[in-house]
Amino acid sequence: MSYTTNPKLPHVRGQAVELVRRGWSTRKTARHFGFSQSAIVKWVAKAKKIGYGAIPTQSSRPKTSPNALSRDIVSEIIKERVSRRRCAEHVYHALKKRGVEVSLSSVKRTLDRCHLTKKRSPWKRPHDSTPRPVALYSGALLQYDTIHIIAPDGSRIYVYTLIDLYSRWAYAEVVKKIGAQPSVTFIARAQKKADFHFEMIQTDNGPEFSTWCTHGWLRLRIAHRHGRVRKSNDQAHVERFNRTVQEECLDRVAHTVPSFKKALNEYLPYYNNERTHMGINYQVPSQLIPSS
Repeated sequence: MSYTTNPKLPHVRGQAVELVRRGWSTRKTARHFGFSQSAIVKWVAKAKKIGYGAIPTQSSRPKTSPNALSRDIVSEIIKERVSRRRCAEHVYHALKKRGVEVSLSSVKRTLDRCHLTKKRSPWKRPHDSTPRPVALYSGALLQYDTIHIIAPDGSRIYVYTLIDLYSRWAYAEVVKKIGAQPSVTFIARAQKKADFHFEMIQTDNGPEFSTWCTHGWLRLRIAHRHGRVRKSNDQAHVERFNRTVQEECLDRVAHTVPSFKKALNEYLPYYNNERTHMGINYQVPSQLIPSS
């Protein structure tokens, strides 16, 4: 049966077949319903196969495509995706190195059809586009991020990092677990360490900086804004601090939580009180923080 969106047509077909069964000719039935005689003949033949009554509409979707990927290629795509958990681009290049001829768009369609792609949740609330203030004084705008480090035993060690854009004052802590609640409590501890009030904190769009985290900071009288998605330059200052603290501190000690805590306790006073910064005209952060 040809494709149609009319929900009543299956019943109309059944009525036409019933009239033919009662003795009407296919030509008379076709004139009565306004269809061609060949359509009535096909309906009658269809009813003899599936049974009398409403005749459902068949989908016009093609059963096969001449350009469809072979089962072997589809199997290779799924195998590469499941084994490495990499994105479509990595799957495509891995198959290309192995000599499997397939396009990137075909890899993406295959993964989507097999439900192997991670979709954005329709229930996830979008973040507010809070205007970015100009860092004219200490505390006007700080950037906040996390460092993920793999320990020798395979476990993850997380380091929360925070930097003030005006003075370059920085603070960091080692934690075993990240989340919205630890993110809020870290800022509360950092605020006690600083000699100025945090007015606004900027983060990326990670799950540890969710809307719940925003409300937690509002209770501390601290505003929260998110950087633009896929715009890494929005977090340039804290990303540079992440690199500095790893090169000058964390990479020089054993990758364990106690070693990291001890190293940061010794490094942060040096960073804030002795280390000069090109971005603030070769001054140290403590020189730009007004004494309370």
